[in-house]
Amino acid sequence: VQLQASGGGLVQPGGSLRLSCAASGSIFSINAMGWYRQAPGKQRDMVATITSGGNTNYADSVKGRFTISRDNAKNTVYLQMNSLKPEDTAVYYCHADLYAYGSFEAKDYWGKGTLVTVSS
Repeated sequence: VQLQASGGGLVQPGGSLRLSCAASGSIFSINAMGWYRQAPGKQRDMVATITSGGNTNYADSVKGRFTISRDNAKNTVYLQMNSLKPEDTAVYYCHADLYAYGSFEAKDYWGKGTLVTVSS
């Protein structure tokens, strides 16, 4: 199982970016998917999560600016980021809690991360 994230880059304050993360491999089913971020010298924090049924949860710092969505048919999760601020600068990691074929329990999988830099 692999999670491949894309869409990071450099953007000016107030700008927008859209991150994507596709899960591939021997996947039986995916429970929650989400995005986390880690700024230099800080711990990794939750940004947004979404269940298989579409229920979402956001960090207070991104509410009203970021939107998480997923395409279950494509095993893909998205993060639309608007009104970006310099403090949003971080490496963004996608996460999936999923059952692989042959496994009797769900496990956590992480993508390698994509860098988002918000700067003028």
